[in-house]
Amino acid sequence: MNFLETIFDRLAKSPGDPVVQETRDGGIESAASSDLGRMMGAARRFLRQHGFEKGARCVLLAPNSIRWTAADLAIMAEGGIAVPLYARQAVHELVGMMKDCSPALILCGDESLRASVREHWPEAPPTSLLDEVFFQDAGIEEQPAKLSDQDPVTIIYTSGTSGEPKGVVLTAGNVTFMLGATNARLDQLMGPRSVPDQVFHYLPTCFAGSWILLLTCLTRGSLLTLSTDLTKLADELKLASPHYMLNVPVLLERIRAGTEDQIAKKGGAAQKIFEKGRAAWLRRESGQSTGLVGSFWLALAERMVFRVIRMKIGPNLRALICGSAPLAKETQLFFMMLGLPVLQVYGLTETTAICTMDHPHHVTPGRVGPAIPGIEMRLGENDEILIRGPNIFPGYWNRPTETQAVLADGWLRTGDQGEVDSVGNWAIVGRIKNLIIPASGHNIAPEPIEEMIRRAIPAGNQVMLVGNERSTLAAILTGDIRREDVQAALERVNAALPHYKRVRGFHISAEPFTIENGLLTANGKFKRAAITERYREEIEEIYRAPAREP
Repeated sequence: MNFLETIFDRLAKSPGDPVVQETRDGGIESAASSDLGRMMGAARRFLRQHGFEKGARCVLLAPNSIRWTAADLAIMAEGGIAVPLYARQAVHELVGMMKDCSPALILCGDESLRASVREHWPEAPPTSLLDEVFFQDAGIEEQPAKLSDQDPVTIIYTSGTSGEPKGVVLTAGNVTFMLGATNARLDQLMGPRSVPDQVFHYLPTCFAGSWILLLTCLTRGSLLTLSTDLTKLADELKLASPHYMLNVPVLLERIRAGTEDQIAKKGGAAQKIFEKGRAAWLRRESGQSTGLVGSFWLALAERMVFRVIRMKIGPNLRALICGSAPLAKETQLFFMMLGLPVLQVYGLTETTAICTMDHPHHVTPGRVGPAIPGIEMRLGENDEILIRGPNIFPGYWNRPTETQAVLADGWLRTGDQGEVDSVGNWAIVGRIKNLIIPASGHNIAPEPIEEMIRRAIPAGNQVMLVGNERSTLAAILTGDIRREDVQAALERVNAALPHYKRVRGFHISAEPFTIENGLLTANGKFKRAAITERYREEIEEIYRAPAREP
């Protein structure tokens, strides 16, 4: 069976089991398998009433919800191609992607969004609200359309960090293979199960990794809780009480920084136990002896501090899953110390979201795990990661030239620089297109240095390096931070770097890089060219100033 048939089969066999729920106003709204099935049927009837045919595209433009899930499944069940887009993205960018994929229908989450689409695209195809899709209860009670492994099921647009977003076509075969891999890894994490997995999710399901998690939950019969208010994540997390959740590094960094800050403010015995326990744990983790004194502090910290922190984060959590960007090794170690393994995954939309996954019982901090069984990975020119396997997309929508540029002999050129250790665990160094080549001729990956600086300035928000064809590197920083604090942080960071990687100048911007001001992509990555252009005069001023060692 393909993934869609598996989901239909799972829902039919457990009609009364809750499968998807939403957090709403301090409570939870739940949908059982039968509820989701009825909603899918209603959406399929709506699509047919509007002349929707196999192979047609349908845009899904709405926040996470049970209805979003039902609509997505219905589009694919009718043999159509779902095109999920990020509702918070600038409307002119959304319209550009919609024009590119030529949808037969557009489904919007609310009236204001529909009005914006119509304003920017008067010739748009029929545009309906999800309220209209699910207005009727009577639906189509049929098995999904027959799909071959080569049939496209979705087009997910890339973030467009250095140009126009491209539509990544994923097939039924791509998704079926990937869900087999994710289920196998989660079986290793959860072991024999007497109850369904409880999963919490706050990231937009229009992105590939989140979508794969959603489909994985549906094939496993898990109970997936969808967040509806990012300002209430802590409360929603308590309501969901999950076994695991998918994260981006920035949230885990905030949890770590907030925890350490609270302990520091509390001071006294709690801070002393925490610091001495952490020092002993890090010695043990690095293979050193803790000694009797260290063992005492470690045991005390595990009982009185680490366990308390872990229970506050999530009493049922067995692991935190992290993807989308490299996670700082120190942060991964922090959660491991608390007894919460952080399992990293790596992949691109073009690889059906995932290529590598940490094994739950064999984690190497700072790395993203081994290649999924059935997937080949190797290093090419400039240590570029090349990937081949059943997860590789067939191409970009209507872009044969761009497709040919990244696919050769079945191998995908990822554009990522990487390294692999002796046992096959991969690490991601940075993006090749982001390499800074100063006048010295060195190839410098900015991401590791940016992360070092960001961690050295807790009050800062973002750090982006510049310096192509310049004599030295410089940084643009955002946040309410003082120049002297940046100066001190750069002194500490530079001391650990070779001379050609040292940052000699900087500019502080009170305004952060955001999606709304056009400096971040929809999934939160820097639009480096746009940032460089926005701060062109400030960058020139940095390099006009006399060079000095920060």
